[in-house]
Amino acid sequence: MRPKSTSEASSKNSRSHIVPSRESRLQRRERALKIVERLEELYPDADCSLRFKNPFELLISTILSAQCTDKRVNMVTPSLFKRWPNPHKMAAASIRELENAVKTTGFYRAKAKNIHGCCDKLVDQFDGKVPQTVEELISLPGVGRKTANVVLGSAFGLAEGVVVDTHVGRISRRLALTKAKDAIRAERDLIREIPRNHWVAISHRLIQHGRGTCLARKPRCNGCGLEDLCPRVGLPRHLKNLQ
Repeated sequence: MRPKSTSEASSKNSRSHIVPSRESRLQRRERALKIVERLEELYPDADCSLRFKNPFELLISTILSAQCTDKRVNMVTPSLFKRWPNPHKMAAASIRELENAVKTTGFYRAKAKNIHGCCDKLVDQFDGKVPQTVEELISLPGVGRKTANVVLGSAFGLAEGVVVDTHVGRISRRLALTKAKDAIRAERDLIREIPRNHWVAISHRLIQHGRGTCLARKPRCNGCGLEDLCPRVGLPRHLKNLQ
């Protein structure tokens, strides 16, 4: 099912700009809830775009997705997991073999070293199973909070945080839900404003919105499904003045 177009969703809502020039914390939280609801209308089927069959595959795919598109990762992983389908077999591979297998994802030497070390630790300390806590996941080589949140949310259905990638960070700042450029601080701000039961889905929906509408250089503000909820922080004056 295709996502609803921004014009389809926005036509159901008043297009008058409702963001006050000065916003109390309560007003910001109420607006955040409206943003959550609107994004659910716009992207009801948004989900993780990395292809995976189990938590291990998602963990490795997410490590490979650093500085690389999900589309490219999805081209690499089928043959990778066919050859090394579990942590035990991947840990037994040589780093040179892994480098050759993931070369097209960029930064392949560091990524090969990380996924090899990650698999070693999974085998040695977690009986070859992907752990289900943030603390345990970030103890693995190549895994930070973003990767941990992706795995917990999309593989296990656990809402332990909000995934903040470049799209989520950029859009959250434009929406004035955070001022932080640091992903960890931005995540803390989003956690304060967004109910926990929306933490997993909000990231998928903001990512889809960022890829199709709220672009980095030329955002399509006119007709955006969030235009009446967005103060357009950091955008040029001619975009801020759109009504």
